[in-house]
Amino acid sequence: MSESTAEKPLHTVIAERLIDGRSSVGQPKISPDGSRVAFVVGTASLEMNSGTSRIWIDDAPVSSGDHDGNPTWSPDGRFLAFTSRRNDQNGPKKGESTLHMMPITQPGETRQLCSMPDGLGDLAWSPDGSTIAFTSRTQDDRYTNESVAWQAPRKVERFFSRLNGEDWVFDRPQHIYAIAANGTGIPRNLTPGEFQHGSPAWLPDSSGLVISAQRHDTWDTDLAEDLYFVPSDADTNQDGIRCLTAHDGTFALPCVSPDGSSVAFVGTGELETLAQNFKVGVIPISADGLAESDFTWASGGLDRSFLCMAGPQAPVWESNSTLLASAEDRGDTHLFRVAADGSTAPEALTSGRITVHSYDSKEGTIVTSRSMIDHTPELYVGDDKRTSVGDVLAAQLLGWEKFATPTADGTDEIDCWIMRPANFDGSKTYPVLLNVHGGPFTQYGDYFFDEAQMQAAAGFVVVLGNPRGGSGRHTEWGQAILGPKHRHAPGSGWGHLDVDDVLSILDGALDSYAFCDRDRVGMIGGSYGGFMATWLAANHGERFKGICSERAVNNLVSEEWSSDIATAFRTEHGPSHIEDVDVYANHSPIKDVHKINVPMLLIHSEEDWRCPIIQAEELWVALKLLGKEVDFYRFAGENHELSRSGSPVHRVQRAEIILDWFAAKLA
Repeated sequence: MSESTAEKPLHTVIAERLIDGRSSVGQPKISPDGSRVAFVVGTASLEMNSGTSRIWIDDAPVSSGDHDGNPTWSPDGRFLAFTSRRNDQNGPKKGESTLHMMPITQPGETRQLCSMPDGLGDLAWSPDGSTIAFTSRTQDDRYTNESVAWQAPRKVERFFSRLNGEDWVFDRPQHIYAIAANGTGIPRNLTPGEFQHGSPAWLPDSSGLVISAQRHDTWDTDLAEDLYFVPSDADTNQDGIRCLTAHDGTFALPCVSPDGSSVAFVGTGELETLAQNFKVGVIPISADGLAESDFTWASGGLDRSFLCMAGPQAPVWESNSTLLASAEDRGDTHLFRVAADGSTAPEALTSGRITVHSYDSKEGTIVTSRSMIDHTPELYVGDDKRTSVGDVLAAQLLGWEKFATPTADGTDEIDCWIMRPANFDGSKTYPVLLNVHGGPFTQYGDYFFDEAQMQAAAGFVVVLGNPRGGSGRHTEWGQAILGPKHRHAPGSGWGHLDVDDVLSILDGALDSYAFCDRDRVGMIGGSYGGFMATWLAANHGERFKGICSERAVNNLVSEEWSSDIATAFRTEHGPSHIEDVDVYANHSPIKDVHKINVPMLLIHSEEDWRCPIIQAEELWVALKLLGKEVDFYRFAGENHELSRSGSPVHRVQRAEIILDWFAAKLA
């Protein structure tokens, strides 16, 4: 890293400029009286090869740790609780984490309330001020042996026992803990046992919490998630834990109304498909934490997903009759006011080409963290921008243009974006990079996307869009590519309507923008986008000079046998791979590997459990045996999230590989 900028290759300079020192704002929490805002500023550091995060209040940092987060105000506004991680040697998901309390309105020292061996998050301060609830993983005794040579073997009995980015979870389940806010005593485990729990939300009288959990015996096959009432003395009163829902949907991210009469949540009553718009629901509860009647879909008047890629968050109650929640909408993510009884359609409170990442509200004041394509997330109070941590980088970023192109069958239009290269000259033509997102149920849009910025800065025209199968649109749009034998909403299956739409996006850009060089087109995609990359290489390779297939799904059969979410792909494809393996085999791009003639770049992480590295290995072996042109890079110590949250050094190296490779192929 001592090499001067002048001596570094251009692509290295670009990657380092967009990663090193990049800062963003998240987790805004407004004080009880609505006058002050605590939030987290995260910054990437190549020198440390990690990200740092610190707590700020209003306009200045107030914590000094390198990994501080989860700011939470005491009910009287006198103190701020937060989490920290002082030992980062074992990665962001492991190692000792600590809970701290900082005085705000009076002199005093920050105190450590407790230390937990395996993470600490989801802070919730009881309304009476006496207790702080939080989540932490409870480790099996095997973890006390540092050497795996001494650890007892694992007996695996359930699906989803190992998750991408978390490793094994069944023997270190996430539980709800509580500790006295005055610093006395030790943390009490309110939910011991094998099951996973999260999102604690207190009742107004502090008698208990509403949480989300999968505590029923068949959760790993039916995939249901429920809301539960957990009494504050559950560590000695497990019989007091009661289920509020009926194991027939996904009910997550609870928030209790100010009067304690209702619980809002984000969820769905349909378990047969992952591709669906999650809604805001409200369920009435009694004083003793029992569900009084069936729930209401409060956001039913807007057919958009309220479980957002930009940051899943529980709704926030403004009053006993209205809530705040965010939803995706055609590339944007906006904040909405939702009537708790569902009597009116949700009302948009933000507008323009922005993405709201997180939000909070107190005493009529609304705070948000929001980004744009040419700016990393900043803090906003109302519509006033209050921080400037990303302004220096923003001065170097490029904007993009949104356009629409018809679907191939003419039934609708596709939202698309194009970014001109740096130092653009309208009299010239430029190589084009077509991007396809993962998911497939997610969206590109108006948020800071470093991939696009890097590609444009390196001299490429960047083209991307949201084909059918993605989010941000109506339900039918997202479910259009479910498998043809799907029980709930049969569609075309992967590799059909979505391929038509991706090619329509490319053609729309080539036909509308003369500066796009038709003879120099490349394509890149990751995860489901990697599936699309391999599919296009096999079936439409003549249109591209090079294709990068990253963390891809190439063989749906082996994916369903080996992924961390194996057995869940029936929600995309219909029958299970045991019931009908041909559904998976026929929609796998590797079946057509012999037709691939375009040069391919494969990038995969060694610890990717979502799309295990065997997906890349199968494709690489086949291409090598067939004598095809292929380059394969494997990143040690990284998982499925390499491009988003991998180590800064690895992210720079990945960017160098991609930009150099396409510069050569599209020259």
